[in-house]
Amino acid sequence: MSAVAANRVAVLVNHLSASATHPAGLLAGQVAIVTGAGQGIGGATALLFGKEGASVVVSDLDDVKGKAIAQQIIQEGGKAIAVSGDVTDLAFPDRLINETIKAFGKINIIVNNAGYTFDGMLHKTTDKQFQMMLDVHNLAPFRILRAAAPHMRLKDNEPRSIVNISSTSGLHGNLGQANYATAKAGVVGFTKTIAKEWGAFGVRCNTVAFGYVDTRLTRAKENGETMIVDGQKIALGIPMGAKKEAPPPAVVFADTPLKRAGQVEEAAGSVLLLCSPFASYITGHTLEVTGGKGI
Repeated sequence: MSAVAANRVAVLVNHLSASATHPAGLLAGQVAIVTGAGQGIGGATALLFGKEGASVVVSDLDDVKGKAIAQQIIQEGGKAIAVSGDVTDLAFPDRLINETIKAFGKINIIVNNAGYTFDGMLHKTTDKQFQMMLDVHNLAPFRILRAAAPHMRLKDNEPRSIVNISSTSGLHGNLGQANYATAKAGVVGFTKTIAKEWGAFGVRCNTVAFGYVDTRLTRAKENGETMIVDGQKIALGIPMGAKKEAPPPAVVFADTPLKRAGQVEEAAGSVLLLCSPFASYITGHTLEVTGGKGI
């Protein structure tokens, strides 16, 4: 066996044994930033990272929800701070990074999860409606990673990983989501570029493209879930039209082998996988988490 191969085997053995014998968790000693972490997939990811030993920076537009997640991590024995704000605010990326370094001294993981949908048929979509999707899903992650670059592009043998959240809408398109699909497709190209540019520093960058995960973005629009962005109220969810309620699961998941929606905890698990030692040779990849839909 060559020296290179022997070293790879040793690394793998160490990773496998660590999961069984290291009670501090898969992310012990690491510092993770999760945006859009006040609820849903982001909230579940922040909580899971805390359980796996990471010091977590919980970032969310909703200050109350973000602080609640951070407090829960602390109550469960972890370390966390909340850095609230709008990721599309030009001043926010620098503040997010600076407060992270002030609290924890380094950055190992960034999960660019913040986002929302603003659906409409193409011929009715306004320029602002289209641009808002690009701002939150493309420009915001770009600015955050640019601000974090001095703390990520280091050759100090620290593990570093980025996960950018995309969607199957970005891979396949989706009715009424020209703006969202375009933005989420851009996430994939952005991820591959970061993987190529920062790989020499040992930084891995991957994408998770979620399918139907049970969140406020996939529930019935008629439930009345909204959010305020730049003073504008945006209705969230999937419109049911004349039906007024979602069709039965047998219909919704007819083309999904697992025949159900994903749960936010399962979604968080896929993000953890890509940030964990078990994915140490995976970069530039788009992991589809869909229950098998689209295969």
